Amino acid sequence: MKLPIICPSCENALNVSQMKCNHCETEVNGNYELPLYLKLSREDQDFILDFFLTSGSIKEMASKAGNSYPTMRNKMDDLIEKIKNLK
Repeated sequence: MKLPIICPSCENALNVSQMKCNHCETEVNGNYELPLYLKLSREDQDFILDFFLTSGSIKEMASKAGNSYPTMRNKMDDLIEKIKNLK
């Protein structure tokens, strides 16, 4: 199941309010902001993971995705701007 990050009612960002240990049943409650990575769409998270797994090779990512290097570079630049705006 995908972690929801946007409120279905007002479309603002959601925060984490509770976490639970499946082993000992300990619960932690509060109002915690999601880490930046989790605020990104699943597609953006997958892009970052692919970038990491190709050792930062945009050329290899483009080849695997069947895209040109400039297309992949543009996606990278767009993601960089998105992350800067989230900080």
